[in-house]
Amino acid sequence: MEPLMLGRAVVQVMELARENGLWSPEDIIVVAVSGGPDSVALLHILSHISREKGLGLRLVVAHVNHGFRPVESAGEAGFVRALAAGYGWPFELAEFDAPLYMKEQKMGGQEAARKLRYEFLHQTAERYGAASIALAHHGDDQAETVLLKLLRGSGLSGLGGMRMKRKEKNVELIRPLLRMYKTDLIRLCEENGLDYVTDSSNSSTKYARNAVRLDVLPFLGQYNGQFIPSLNRLAEIAGSEDDFMAKAAEEEMKRLVKRGSDGLMRLSCGSLAGLHVALQRRLIKLILTYLPLNTEESDFAKIEAVRLGALQAQPTTWRIDLGGGAICRREYDALCFLVQNDKGLEAGYQCVVDTLPAAVPVPGTGRILYICRLPGSKVPEELKPLSHDEALFDADELDIPLTVRFRLPGDAMRVLGLSGSKKVKDIFIDDKVPPSSRNTIPLIADAAGRILWIPGIRRSDAALVRQGTKSVIAMKWEAESADVLSVMGGDRYS
Repeated sequence: MEPLMLGRAVVQVMELARENGLWSPEDIIVVAVSGGPDSVALLHILSHISREKGLGLRLVVAHVNHGFRPVESAGEAGFVRALAAGYGWPFELAEFDAPLYMKEQKMGGQEAARKLRYEFLHQTAERYGAASIALAHHGDDQAETVLLKLLRGSGLSGLGGMRMKRKEKNVELIRPLLRMYKTDLIRLCEENGLDYVTDSSNSSTKYARNAVRLDVLPFLGQYNGQFIPSLNRLAEIAGSEDDFMAKAAEEEMKRLVKRGSDGLMRLSCGSLAGLHVALQRRLIKLILTYLPLNTEESDFAKIEAVRLGALQAQPTTWRIDLGGGAICRREYDALCFLVQNDKGLEAGYQCVVDTLPAAVPVPGTGRILYICRLPGSKVPEELKPLSHDEALFDADELDIPLTVRFRLPGDAMRVLGLSGSKKVKDIFIDDKVPPSSRNTIPLIADAAGRILWIPGIRRSDAALVRQGTKSVIAMKWEAESADVLSVMGGDRYS
């Protein structure tokens, strides 16, 4: 007859597994076993379930010697090895020099140990073809996690604490004991005659987690005898609501954010303003997670700076450094998120056109500038540009060759309809041309140095087509996919 505590634990874990889909029949599960009461209880419960419930689960026992306590650690490794042999499960051991690693990587001890440990667990899972890695975190660990997150100023995601199931590197991290508490697990070990080891470092308050467990939680528990269960309820509620918000943000991402092939993501400020403030923050946060940043997750201050900058009326152009080479740039109604490319476009790009017809691909635009001389000696009066992407010039008043280039400092053009010249920079500002596009819009100049046309923006007052014009040069700014014959030789220009 099995001890009462084990029976309840097995039922509780099985219900949790069904509710959260922790495993399927015949799954291979890597069980992280330190040798403490939590992981020993986990291994015992999973072993019982695998053999008594007909699931056919296959376990692999994995243990890590971090090298912080050489003598103790060697004994713990031997203990876990014997434990695995007693159940008949394969045993995998990793031995690291974590103190050396933390110095080389300039990490804290806990951070270095965690990184090494999880790398080993994932490698073991891959080697065995495991579906999941089982971790022995329990309700007391969850309470510590939530309180630590709260002390550090976390949002909803942090208050959700550790998840029962979370995918990482194509393997599920599962925590079957998350609704049980430390006292229950110790009692289970005692009732079943299960030996375990005690890590002496767990009593040191130099680690933040230990200090929270040994000092902060007992102190706060004076004011609420159910403080630890309360923190666990908070984690469960916050975790569910966080999942809901994450899905809502994903839907808005698909609906509102335009993604370019160059990795740039664009969001309308007006569209962002139409969302609830909580969803505004979540959407910005989600966008930042899609950027290949070289930093940790962006903090609240950066997210709020982007959000408030998008909602304000002025200024309408600005940029914020997000770290890791990424920036957010506002261009009038558009928020642009991108990682800066140091290569960029060649500032000295230019193409000399001395033979017509010509098709000039302009780098970085996906468009082509077509230039041709219209046939015939007489120009029909009705021949007028149909759009800002088309311009006509009196060929006899132009100095050939023409040059297609990007703007240069000090560029100015005599704009049609205005008296005098105007700086190209000011033309772009007046026409609300996004700053990111200004260096990829071509200018067409003649041999006299006059800027004739800024495709899609403005035409100069040079070489206007009049009634007495004998020959016309036509220019058209088209997508690369346009039909060359229709552009260069269609009915309109025949």
